[in-house]
Amino acid sequence: MTIDSDPTPVTLRWAVRLLRGQAVAVGLVAAWLIVADLTATATDLASALLVTAFAAGVAVALWLLGGALVRRRAGARAPAIVLQLMLLPIGWFMIQGGLGWLGVPLIALGVGVTWLLVSPPTTRALGFE
Repeated sequence: MTIDSDPTPVTLRWAVRLLRGQAVAVGLVAAWLIVADLTATATDLASALLVTAFAAGVAVALWLLGGALVRRRAGARAPAIVLQLMLLPIGWFMIQGGLGWLGVPLIALGVGVTWLLVSPPTTRALGFE
């Protein structure tokens, strides 16, 4: 039996799980946008395709950043944090628009994953200490 002398800390494992979960959720939104683009009767096609491509790109980026963090690539942490911090204004504007039931959890998710990514165990695992 082999024992890993340097196991992945729980904070990093949860950060990766949440990043991958976000990737799946945004991927589902991108799939819905594709269907909406194909079935719309009147639309600004360029804008619709841009929004769809952005959602798909974010989904791919989140998935790849999760994979890089599993492999302990320190350079993946900053872009992952940036994507998490993007949830703060999105959540805030959702709250302002009457969608607090969705905005508050998005803000909590962004802050929570950011905390997991900068926590001391994750920082050590990625070689920053």
